[in-house]
Amino acid sequence: MLFVSSLTVSHFRSHKVARLETDGRPVVFFGANGSGKTNLLEAVSLLSPGRGMRRASAEDMARKPESLGWKLQAVLHVNEATYEIETWSEQGAPRQVKIDGKPATQTQLGALCRVVWLVPVMDRLWVEGAEGRRRFLDRLALSFFPDHGEAAVTYEKAMRERNKLLKEQVRDAHWYKAVETHMAQSGLKVHSNRIKTIERLITAQSLAETSFPVADLELEQSEGAMPETVDDFLTELGDSRFRDLAIGRTTVGPHRTDMVATYRDKGVPAKAASTGEQKALLVSLILANGRALCEDIGYAPLLLLDEVSAHLDVARRAALYDEICALNAQAWMTGTEAEMFREFAGRADQFEISDDSTGSSISRITH
Repeated sequence: MLFVSSLTVSHFRSHKVARLETDGRPVVFFGANGSGKTNLLEAVSLLSPGRGMRRASAEDMARKPESLGWKLQAVLHVNEATYEIETWSEQGAPRQVKIDGKPATQTQLGALCRVVWLVPVMDRLWVEGAEGRRRFLDRLALSFFPDHGEAAVTYEKAMRERNKLLKEQVRDAHWYKAVETHMAQSGLKVHSNRIKTIERLITAQSLAETSFPVADLELEQSEGAMPETVDDFLTELGDSRFRDLAIGRTTVGPHRTDMVATYRDKGVPAKAASTGEQKALLVSLILANGRALCEDIGYAPLLLLDEVSAHLDVARRAALYDEICALNAQAWMTGTEAEMFREFAGRADQFEISDDSTGSSISRITH
C-alpha cells in the first residue's frame, strides 16, 4: 500500500504551519469555502513530479504577505518501506527535493509516489480544449511511467525552440537538425506512453465490477497519423517545415493529439453526456488507473479528489467510497460539509478546516 502517515506544511498558501498524522485510511477535509482545504491537497500533489494540481509557480505557493518560501515534509509508506520526503522552494526558486535526507530528482520522487487527481476545473474536461485532456492523460501516464514528465518537458522545450526558429523565418536546415532530433525522440516516447496508458485504462474498466460508466478512449491526431519511428518523425518535420514557416508553429507531433471518450453503454461522445455523467466518466478513469496500478506495481496511487461529490448523487457517492476502500487506496478528499462523507464514517480520517485572521487551522474529528 502507498500512503502518507505524516504531513507538515510550512508557509504554504494559507497555512503558516500545519501538521497532521494519518493511519493510512482515506483522509477527508471539510469546511467553508476558502478555509484552506484544497491547499492541503495541493501540498500532497507536490509529493509527485511537476507543479502540482494547480500548476502554480513556486512563488505563487508561498504564504502571503511574507513570501519567504515554503516547505513540505512527509513520511511516505510504500508497501513495507518508509521514506522521509522533503520538498521546498526559497523565494520563488525552483523547488528542491530530498528523499531520506539526500538530494533527489523529481523523476526519482515520481518512482516512489504515484499521485493522480480530480479537481473542479476538470468538470468541463470533455467539452473544452484538447490541451486539458492531454494534460489529464499525461498525469495518468506519469503514474505508470515515472519518466513520462521528463520526456514531455524535453519535447515542449524542443518544440518551443523550433517554433522560435520558425517565427524568425530561419530557413537553413542545419539550424533545425538538433532540435528536431530531440523532438522526435522525446515526442515518440510521450506518444507511446499515452497509448499504453489508454490501453491499460480500457482494460481495467472493462474487467471491473463498478458503479461507474465505462469510457471508451481513443487518441486522435488532428492531421494524418503520428509517425511510428524517429526517422519517420524527422522526415515529417522536414516535410512540414515550409508550411510551418508560413504559420510560425509546429504542426506535427503529440501536441496535436486529442483524447476522445465515448460513454460505452449509451454510445454517445462524452462531450454530449450530462454534467453528472461526464463527472462519473472521470471518476471511472481515476478508479481504473488505481486498479491498473495495483495490478502493475502492487498498490494504488494516492487519489486527490477535490470537491468530487459535487455532481454525484447519493448512490454514486457511496459507491465511490466503497471502491476507494476496495482499492486499499489513500484518497485525500474535500467537501464543504461533514454530511457529504456520512457513508465514509469510521473508514476515513476526518479533519475540519477553518480560517481566521491568522490563517488556516486543522481539527481532527473523532468518531
